[in-house]
Amino acid sequence: MNRNKSERSVREISAITNYPRLLKRYARLLELTSDLVSTFDLGTLLQHIVDAAQELTESEGASLLLYDPQTNQLYFQAATGPLEEKDKQTAIPADQSIAGWIFTHDEPLLLEDAKNDPRFFREVDVLTRFQTRSILGVPLHAKDKTLGVIEVVNKRKGTFQEMDLRLLQSLAAQAAIAIENSRLFQQSDLVAEMVHELRTPLAALTAAAYLMQRQELEVDQRNKLSRTIYGEVQRLNNMTTDFLDLARLESGRMRFVREPVHLEGLIRECLEVIRPQAEAESITLETEIDRSLSPVQGDRNQLKQLLLNLLTNAIKYNHHGGRVRVHLHRKSDELLLAVEDTGRGIPPESLSRIFDRFYRVPDKKAIITGTGLGLLISKRIAENHQGKIEVESEPGRGSKFTLHIPADRSPVTSPRTPKAAP
Repeated sequence: MNRNKSERSVREISAITNYPRLLKRYARLLELTSDLVSTFDLGTLLQHIVDAAQELTESEGASLLLYDPQTNQLYFQAATGPLEEKDKQTAIPADQSIAGWIFTHDEPLLLEDAKNDPRFFREVDVLTRFQTRSILGVPLHAKDKTLGVIEVVNKRKGTFQEMDLRLLQSLAAQAAIAIENSRLFQQSDLVAEMVHELRTPLAALTAAAYLMQRQELEVDQRNKLSRTIYGEVQRLNNMTTDFLDLARLESGRMRFVREPVHLEGLIRECLEVIRPQAEAESITLETEIDRSLSPVQGDRNQLKQLLLNLLTNAIKYNHHGGRVRVHLHRKSDELLLAVEDTGRGIPPESLSRIFDRFYRVPDKKAIITGTGLGLLISKRIAENHQGKIEVESEPGRGSKFTLHIPADRSPVTSPRTPKAAP
């Protein structure tokens, strides 16, 4: 009995002693969560969350994983250490990882000796650049669903305590709301712009359909209206496809299948796709390819979409009888893939806007159609491959779009063939 009283006294003294520190940490939690609700950029928000988790739990590091319902996998989205874009594409198995256990069981978990736990996924240390000893993780709840997991590793002093768990759970509750708000904000912004853009083709379809009901309409006029309807339906179809692609890219829910991609072969494949379009305008297709280059790591389908967007634009904005040239070579640690045309070029006032949503370079003759999303989609794909797209243009002399993408460090030696025929 006396020993029980003694132990209870020790706990009470400890609680009283730690109370000012606990109060201070909860006050800091309020400050940090206030910052979260004012941030709508998802990438910035996720970084704020892991920084706050590390600070509040006094740990060596923190990471955040989000669940992707399309692939039924968890993916790292932010960490206090450097997290490269390629790391975000690595799936964390739900049945063979600590984060997966937390997510599927919807329960917090504290492990003092994480590496000896059978659920420990050893690639985590490679991705986060940590030597994991202990882990504290909690699920991210939003309404009736679990969005992902927050984990902190290696308490700086001592071991993780009940207070650390409660602080992390409180942060996770606010973080989940902020993540959902950020996603809704991005989606509502994009949907509003999409609805605005849909009005033009819908108005044309409405007018054409109304006129076609008139019995006195002549055959040639009826045929003209029929072509208008077909063209606007195609435009709507392309717009919705591009819209869905952009929405997945901007929400971070489009997952790339990382594999070696031979850019030379991809270029030649894309040239064959657009060759009929080029021949219809008597446009010459040329290539200048360094054939010694090693494959790059990326998603082949997404890189194909990017290249086709650039090639299609190069033909669309070219002159009859013009030229499109594709360059591929290495510069330092990058591969440069450029699409150059001899077309009308881009006015200086439009250069800063060509990657904006739904933006199209003004066309006085109104003969060029498009969704105004292709270049932005291409830019997002480049960024997800740790690359970028640069543009050079001179009105009346053409444009050049250059994709910069990280190169493999071990090139294959084979002869270079400049200006190879496509």
